Amino acid sequence: MTGRHVFYEGHVQGVGFRYTVRQLAKGYDVTGWVRNLPDGRVELLAGGEPEEVSAFLQAIAESELESLIRHVQSNPAEAEVLAEASGFHIKN
Repeated sequence: MTGRHVFYEGHVQGVGFRYTVRQLAKGYDVTGWVRNLPDGRVELLAGGEPEEVSAFLQAIAESELESLIRHVQSNPAEAEVLAEASGFHIKN
């Protein structure tokens, strides 16, 4: 199991970004969450088999959200954080 901790910058709040990501996650065997941050970014944590996580993040990059994203920062996720996640949901 692997995971990614991703931050999206751009026009990513108030446009259905989190809901679209949650819908996309249904097509992949990933766990985790997505949430808005006070500074205007969106934070995502995704875990699963490396191929699934990679494909999920690629699907986000190639979706209708592509035009809203200006910058993506992606880091490995810590194993203990991934162990807490079940399913994929919007986190408040």
